[in-house]
Amino acid sequence: MAKADDRPGETWEAVPSMGQEEPTALYIHIPFCRRKCHYCDFAVFVAQGEDLVERYLDALERELALTLGQRRPRLATVYVGGGTPTLLSARQLERLLTILHRHADLSGCLEFTMEANPETVDNAKLRVLAAGGVTRLSFGVQAFQDHLLAAIGRTHTAADAVRAVRLARQAGFHNLSIDLMLGLPGQTLADVRASLEAAFALDLPHLSAYSLKVEEQTVFYRQWVRGELHLPPEEEEAAMYLTVLEETAKRGLQQYEVSNFARPGYASLHNQVYWRNEPYYGVGVGAHGYVGGVRYANVGTLHRYLKAVAERGLPRAETHVVTPREAMEETMFLGLRLTEGVSHARFRRRHGVAMEAVFGPVIAELVGKGLLERDARGVRLTRDGLLLGNEVFARFLLDGGNGGNAND
Repeated sequence: MAKADDRPGETWEAVPSMGQEEPTALYIHIPFCRRKCHYCDFAVFVAQGEDLVERYLDALERELALTLGQRRPRLATVYVGGGTPTLLSARQLERLLTILHRHADLSGCLEFTMEANPETVDNAKLRVLAAGGVTRLSFGVQAFQDHLLAAIGRTHTAADAVRAVRLARQAGFHNLSIDLMLGLPGQTLADVRASLEAAFALDLPHLSAYSLKVEEQTVFYRQWVRGELHLPPEEEEAAMYLTVLEETAKRGLQQYEVSNFARPGYASLHNQVYWRNEPYYGVGVGAHGYVGGVRYANVGTLHRYLKAVAERGLPRAETHVVTPREAMEETMFLGLRLTEGVSHARFRRRHGVAMEAVFGPVIAELVGKGLLERDARGVRLTRDGLLLGNEVFARFLLDGGNGGNAND
């Protein structure tokens, strides 16, 4: 079993190309939170007592057993997200990890990530996580200004974030990441610079910086509809993002994805499974998976999930067989999020056809606009393309984006 102080290396190439093979990545969703943040549209529920958590772990084990089967597959990456997984007690976290080891082989696991909110970690929980094989912690910090944290519904303070990182290091964790958010209501460019400085002071090997997206079914969406949500102008949000690019580069954090920055050897292996459009298992309420060319989504409310697992086992709400054309689209618009882009060789190996034969016209158009660059290795976003990523990605939808010339 991997230990909490193992330093990740440049080991991704050791993982075989998965294609339609058995997944070696697993996502587990823990839906409980103390309070739902104003921007959150995930499958998240305010914790309602220890009994409900125990019932959820019962259901999670049943779904995990049915999803993975009796073979205890070897996993290369595991990611436990939420929600707030570390809202569980130390005993409940230990039970969760025991369930996982019972149904999967983690002896060769390269990366095991647990999401955490700063105010929910303590020494006892961190010891349990380290003993259970967790090697990476991702803290949802979002900002280092307490007034901004309160405005977006977070329940921690900047001091809590600093304390959580210190405790994690004392427990032997060195592969640590924090999330920051850009374009928050009331946020200024000076706030972003101050948050970056606070993050750099923690000497972290990984940083994520995401722009706020106002989703339906959120507090912010309701405020926006009423004209009560006042966000920074687009130009200022763009300046925030460019500042992140500049300052992370100065500090030796290399951008490897649109919103992610890391020292060499610390890029998230699990998240690269998604961006490289490779298969993965997903278990838990609202979780998604991609297995055998089929994408699935679980039911998205807690009590429906518990009922579905009890009555029929697998709590699938939707399944979709990915067509060859859809798979090619996904390879492009997901892969272009990575700074390495999409290689010609990988595209042909995955889909049996040259990238240019399918997307030649749209690639030429985007290169002409300065949003993509291409060479003998592949295609990737330019600096301007990073700022207009969604526009670029949409062009690779062969119907709605009018991209390419492939047939069904």
